[in-house]
Amino acid sequence: MYHQQTRRTAGVMLILGAVLVNIPYTLLIMNFDYPDILREPTGVVLTRFVAGGPGLVWTWLAFAWVGLPILIGILLLPRAVSEDGKGGQVLSLDWLAMCFGAGGAVAQIVGLLRWPFVVPQLARLYTSPGATAGTREAATAVFQAVHQYGGVVLGEHIGQSFTILWMLLLCYGMLRHGQFPNWLGWSGIVAAAVYALAQGELLATALPGFPYWDGAGLIGSLMWLGWLIALGIVLLLPSRRFAHEHTGQDSRLGAGALQ
Repeated sequence: MYHQQTRRTAGVMLILGAVLVNIPYTLLIMNFDYPDILREPTGVVLTRFVAGGPGLVWTWLAFAWVGLPILIGILLLPRAVSEDGKGGQVLSLDWLAMCFGAGGAVAQIVGLLRWPFVVPQLARLYTSPGATAGTREAATAVFQAVHQYGGVVLGEHIGQSFTILWMLLLCYGMLRHGQFPNWLGWSGIVAAAVYALAQGELLATALPGFPYWDGAGLIGSLMWLGWLIALGIVLLLPSRRFAHEHTGQDSRLGAGALQ
């Protein structure tokens, strides 16, 4: 009973987080022209931010924190998929995957929090009626530095890279152990591979001319969210095996691998 409750809770959290994240994201597209606005000059971004008013700040705050259910689901997964439901047969691979997944979720949340807590001050400074050219230049420089570190380095590079590693370790366990359908493992690997291509655009910010696929970030993130929902649904179903038991060394290596 405890095992099933943990599985259901993890499944609900993953589905809830994947669905909720689309609400503030859609509002940002409608009210802030996100993410295309990020390709505009800094002055345009800050002016549009001020024009968005308090509602835009609250939307960014919600966008950061709707990832919390996903974090909870990630933390519950090792116990949710262990043989006895109490974590008794969870191997080091399970906890390593959980650390990557949780680290990625936290990095993305922290990276997004720059928008409701740092950007408003810079936007007001830039658009103040008495702002001098020097003041605007200073606000622009600080915004670019904060955006590059908080967004590109922390939220996207570290956050996405850790999430990709979590998915790969998770899918490896699925394919090794047989508690989950193989299609879920293979689809997760494909989603992680597409998501990984988005790192090229980040490298291009430091290495001009670095080749990248412009749609990798959007398509990869959508595939990731879809895969999270699929994983959550499978967790809500009664646990069963989808493959024959391995024997010998394969069984020992696969037993308890994170699903």
